[in-house]
Amino acid sequence: MTTGVNGTKVIGFGHYQPSKVLTNEDLAKMVDTNDEWIVSRVGIKERRIAEHESVADMATAAAEMALSKSGLTAEDIDIVVVATCSAIDRVPNVASTVAARLGVASPAAMDVNTACSGFSHAVAVADHAIRAGSATKAVVVGVEKLSDFTDWTDRSTAVLFGDGAGAVVLTGVEDGEEPGVGPVVWGSVPEMSTAVRITAEDPHIKQDGQSVFRWATTTLAPLARKTAEAADVKIEDVGAVVFHQANLRIIEGIAKRLGADNAVIAKDIVGSGNTSAASVPLALSKMIEAGEVPSGAPILLFAFGGGLTYAGQIIRCP
Repeated sequence: MTTGVNGTKVIGFGHYQPSKVLTNEDLAKMVDTNDEWIVSRVGIKERRIAEHESVADMATAAAEMALSKSGLTAEDIDIVVVATCSAIDRVPNVASTVAARLGVASPAAMDVNTACSGFSHAVAVADHAIRAGSATKAVVVGVEKLSDFTDWTDRSTAVLFGDGAGAVVLTGVEDGEEPGVGPVVWGSVPEMSTAVRITAEDPHIKQDGQSVFRWATTTLAPLARKTAEAADVKIEDVGAVVFHQANLRIIEGIAKRLGADNAVIAKDIVGSGNTSAASVPLALSKMIEAGEVPSGAPILLFAFGGGLTYAGQIIRCP
């Protein structure tokens, strides 16, 4: 029998973005659009595009940074969980490739696909495994290369997506130490399962933007508040909020309804675009690296994505 622990905490973070920048002005040369139109509707100024990097390349780079900041080595890790919906290869999964490249010996290695909400799902999977005693230390990655699935002739979607990766390292808390990862609040909306899709019939990413916008702006604030309550954290005590970086209007609208007036609100979408499962950890890592959140402060993570799925949790800033 294995023995679990009372909870987990984040002890390292990392991110990776490709060097190629695609600006709104660049897009205006490819499709009928312009900077004013894009900014007014989604808030994006530019995004990064992977020309030579694969999903596994970006995931490994983010994981390496997270490991280096955690003080652990690959030998300490016994579970790798990768959230992505844009991996080209079906087998091996991205987690196995990342584990091999990091030099992790015989870990549990799995991919999670709940599209843009994948990272919070993946954190919950790792948190639960460590709590149950099935693992002790985890690398969790959110990564996407949505440029592979973008229709660059469709201005409604071509302006949205970017590539990148973000990662965290989790470990169990010591006896008597408060958990640094709160309970997950997750679920789905089956009747909206096709609102965001990449299908065999049409390999380009499609979405019913208006229906997703309406759902997100009317539903997410109460779910985000429930996430804080599950961790016994008051909204006014939240130090930062990292929503899925789907649309700046959605982010600002939810933040206003949430009432987290003292929190720093992540707005990485302006420079990174919508990076799906990578958006939360990418924004989180950049925010922590910039020193925008004090150590120990509660950070509210919440994302939604294809399925229609959603998930979130409170973490403590390492």
